[in-house]
Amino acid sequence: MMDDHKLAPEAPVEPVIEAQSEPGAAAAAPVDQPSAPAAAPVSPAVEKFRSCRWRATPEDGEFCTHRDVLPFAGKEGFVAESWCPDCAFYKLRRTPKKRERVDYTY
Repeated sequence: MMDDHKLAPEAPVEPVIEAQSEPGAAAAAPVDQPSAPAAAPVSPAVEKFRSCRWRATPEDGEFCTHRDVLPFAGKEGFVAESWCPDCAFYKLRRTPKKRERVDYTY
């Protein structure tokens, strides 16, 4: 014979319903939970590389497109620490300013 008492739960199971918190309730979160790990600090060479005008577009990859650097550094495995701290070709990327109509009258 089968034991029917093994198939039936011993105590009724109630569904757990979580209360929706308000936007300001995030500060009341339990302290014992570890916070998200902080992003690793970025070296000055990497910061310089990311703002350099010779950096390839992100779709192409992370490498320097300058004609004197590219043959030596290559496109694969570019290391900003090796090239960017004292790069003589570095120039900051800037967005062009909108000129006044008076500046380019012909």
